[in-house]
Amino acid sequence: MTVQITLLTQPSCALCDHAKEVLDRLTGEFDITVRELALATPEGQRLAVASGMAFPPAVLVDGQPFAFGRLSERRLRRRLTRDR
Repeated sequence: MTVQITLLTQPSCALCDHAKEVLDRLTGEFDITVRELALATPEGQRLAVASGMAFPPAVLVDGQPFAFGRLSERRLRRRLTRDR
């Protein structure tokens, strides 16, 4: 089953770039689909408010809040391994 990951980002965000690198690596190992969405868009704002994660980057896994700020590859890898 494919895991849907939503990444809320903003321009010129070093932590967002880091999160994209982590997700690129994990895409090769796990059955995940990554959707990047700008935090400044109406949908991005709605998701940020609904998830309580207004600080970029924000990561939602299957629509549920997972992390914001610096993304821990180890923590996400554990979650994806557990959900296999």
